[in-house]
Amino acid sequence: MKVLSSLASAKRRHADCQVVKRKGTVYVICKSNPKFKARQGATLGTRLSKKGL
Repeated sequence: MKVLSSLASAKRRHADCQVVKRKGTVYVICKSNPKFKARQGATLGTRLSKKGL
């Protein structure tokens, strides 16, 4: 999975790519070609570690 600064370019990689937002993190999911997976935004674990919890 790649971490990208621009998911617009990741969306255009393949016709089957979908953009999904879960818990403040944006994902690109491609079921027909999984190598196009991508993520943008902080995950819950990194947000908690920045707060010092």
